[in-house]
Amino acid sequence: MAFQNPSDDEIRKLLQRVHRIAVVGLSPNAARPSFGVSQFMQRAGYAIVPVRPRVAEVLGEPAYSTLADVPGKIDLVNVFRRAEEIDAVVDEAIRLQLPAIWIQLGIVNEAAAARAAAAGITVVMDRCIKIEYLRLAA
Repeated sequence: MAFQNPSDDEIRKLLQRVHRIAVVGLSPNAARPSFGVSQFMQRAGYAIVPVRPRVAEVLGEPAYSTLADVPGKIDLVNVFRRAEEIDAVVDEAIRLQLPAIWIQLGIVNEAAAARAAAAGITVVMDRCIKIEYLRLAA
């Protein structure tokens, strides 16, 4: 069976219960989509945790090399990586028992999404969290 995103109602509820978003691949470059989307979500009241090696901070927040390095609770992992890099992120999220993964618009990895969902993780794939927030939660 092909991967299916949660319903609009389920996505709306996810956005309401999430407070802290770890953003894998958050670029310090303001021209990159990961920066603009994360900045928007930060201004909407979400705590943003950059997960990007070799960067000290992004959006005024300390950056971490891996999800495992992030102290405290992570409510959602928002992923800005190429499709072939999603497997490693999903594996780490499963290992850390994180509750939700959001794979950004234009990124599809059916096998990784199915693996995460089978592990009990809520998965949204090939959607932009900013667009969905504006459409459903704002």
